[in-house]
Amino acid sequence: MAALAALFASPSLPFPSTSASSSSPSCSCRFRPAVACAPRHPPASRRVTRRFDEVEGASKKRRGGGIGGGGGGGGGSLASSTRKDKGLSIDFKESQVADFEDLEEDKFLNAVVKVYCTHIRPDYGLPWQKQRQHSSTGSAFMIGDNKLLTNAHCVEHDTQIKVKRRGDDKKYVAKVLARGTECDLAMLSVENEEFWRGTEPLQLGRLPCLQDSVTVVGYPLGGDTISVTKGVVSRIEVTPYAHGTSDLLGVQIDAAINAGNSGGPAFNEQGECIGVAFQVFRSDEAENIGYVIPTTVVSHFLNDYRKNGKYTGFPCLGVLLQKLENPALRESLKVPSSEGVLVRRVEPTAPASSVLRKGDVITSFDGVSVGCEGTVPFRSTERIAFRYLTSQKYAGDVAQLGIIREGNVMKVQTILHPRKHLVPFNVDGGQPSYLIVAGLVFTPLTEPFIEEECEDTLGLKLLAKARYSLSTFEGEQIVIVSQVLANDVNIGYEHMGNQQVIKLNGTMIKNIHHLAHLVDTCQDKFLTFEFEDDFLVVLDREEAAAASSDIQKEHAIPSVRSLDLSEPYVDTNHEVQNQGEDFGDSPVTNFELGVDCLLWA
Repeated sequence: MAALAALFASPSLPFPSTSASSSSPSCSCRFRPAVACAPRHPPASRRVTRRFDEVEGASKKRRGGGIGGGGGGGGGSLASSTRKDKGLSIDFKESQVADFEDLEEDKFLNAVVKVYCTHIRPDYGLPWQKQRQHSSTGSAFMIGDNKLLTNAHCVEHDTQIKVKRRGDDKKYVAKVLARGTECDLAMLSVENEEFWRGTEPLQLGRLPCLQDSVTVVGYPLGGDTISVTKGVVSRIEVTPYAHGTSDLLGVQIDAAINAGNSGGPAFNEQGECIGVAFQVFRSDEAENIGYVIPTTVVSHFLNDYRKNGKYTGFPCLGVLLQKLENPALRESLKVPSSEGVLVRRVEPTAPASSVLRKGDVITSFDGVSVGCEGTVPFRSTERIAFRYLTSQKYAGDVAQLGIIREGNVMKVQTILHPRKHLVPFNVDGGQPSYLIVAGLVFTPLTEPFIEEECEDTLGLKLLAKARYSLSTFEGEQIVIVSQVLANDVNIGYEHMGNQQVIKLNGTMIKNIHHLAHLVDTCQDKFLTFEFEDDFLVVLDREEAAAASSDIQKEHAIPSVRSLDLSEPYVDTNHEVQNQGEDFGDSPVTNFELGVDCLLWA
C-alpha cells in the first residue's frame, strides 16, 4: 500500500554501485549513488523507499590540461581536449559538466551542513525507562542570525546534536531552539563563533511554479561529501506530512531525495532556497516522487518563533466538512449556487463550536469563496484545498466565515487555534506520563504507544476511540492500564493489559493527572477501578501503598509516577462525557475534509 516515508538518515550499509561500462571507446565522468538503508527504528510504514534512480553529482571543475597535469592544448581549453593513456580514452567535454561548474563555485553550497544526531526514544510500554540510543545523519542550512534550519524528525528525541560544515573536519555542538512537529521543521543554534566565521546565510525565494528547475543539496547516504540532484517541480498542493500527520502546502519534485537529504535545501535557478527536502512517496506503482516543504510553510514557522519566542503551531477551524458536488444536496440545504462545503461535525474544544453548527454551509473564508469541492482559488489559474487558507493564519488569529444556515446568508467570526487531539500524535517533553498503583501501570493512550503495541492487543474498541473520538474539553485523555506488574496485592488481575479505566470510586477520570489526584486524596478502605465493559478492580488502599516499595525494587523502577504528576493538580471543572457514545464516522486527523484522505503516513 502506498505510504509516505519520512527520510530518517542513518549509517550506510554496503551496496554494489553502478559504473559506466569500460567497453565504450570513451567514458565521461559521472557520479551515481550507493544505496543505503536507515536503521533508525520508526514504524515500518515510515521506512525509506527502495527505489533509487541515477543521480548526477556536483563534479569539481576541471582545470588545466586534464588528469595528470600538463597542458591540454588550445590555450588550456577543455571544450574538446582528449587524452589517451594505455588504451583508455577520457573525453572531457565541457557540455557534460556545464550545469555544475557555476554551481560548484556558488557560495550557497557552503551554507549547507551535515547533522549528526544521537537519539534516545522513550519506551512507551515501560514508560519509566528509555530505549537503546541510536545515531543518524541528516542535513541543515544556515538562515541567518547564527541559526540553522533542518527537519524535526532529524533531531527527534535528541540527546546530542553536532553539525559539520562543508570541507571542514571539525564538528560543532548544536542545540534545538524550536521544534515544529506538524510542519516537520526545527531550528538549531551553534554557540561557537568559529563555526559561523566566513559564512553567508541562504535567502528564501518565492513559491516555485510548475516545471521550474529545482536542485536538492544535502548529505544523503552513499558518501560523506555534499550531494546535488536536479529535477523539476511536478505538483504544488496541500500534502500530508508524514512526521506530524498534518496537511500543509507541499511541493512535489522528481529530483532524487534519499535518506540523509532530510533538512537540506532545494534551490531554484537563481540560487534562492525554495524549500526543505523532507519526505518521499513509496509505492510499487510510482517513481521519483519527492516532497519539499515550501518557503510559505518555512516562513510561517520562522515568523511564529519570532512573534512568540516559541513555536505555537498551525491553527485549524476544527470542523469536519463534506463536499457539495451533488445538486440535490445543495438544493436541500438551500444553497443557490455550486459553492460551499457542509459542516458535518464541530469539535467541542474548537472556538468555532460557539458560532458554527452541524448543517451549516461555509461559502467563504476571509472573503475568499470556497468551492463545492472544498477548494479555493490559488494563484492565477489553479485551485487548492480549503485547508491552505487556515494554515496561513497564526494561533489566536480571527477569521471571518460566510455561511448559509437554513437558507439564510450570514457572516460569523471565530478565533483559530491548533487542534487538541484526544489521542496525541506526539508526546510533549518526549517522556510519557505514568502512574503505578499496586502494580497496575496507568498511562495515557497516545499514537506512539499504539505504534509500539500490536493492534491485536489493543482491541477494536480502544482503537476505534483513538481514531474517531473527539475531546470534549481541553486536557482530556484516554487513560489505560498498559500492563500489571505481578504481586501478591494484585492477584487475579495479572493478565490485564491495554484496557481503559473509566472511574475511580465512582468518579469519572478526566486524565492521568486527575487519576493521580484521586488516588492521593482517597480515604476509603478500597480503591475501586471501573474499566470498560464494567470490569472491576478492587484493591485494599493500605495494602496497595505498602506494596509499592517492593514492586519498585523488584522491577528496578525509579519512581511510581512520572515527574509531571508530582505537580499540584488543578481541577478544570469540566464534566466528563461518555466517550463511547460519541463515535463519529470519520477518523480524527488534521484533515478538515474527511473524504479521500490518507490517514497514516
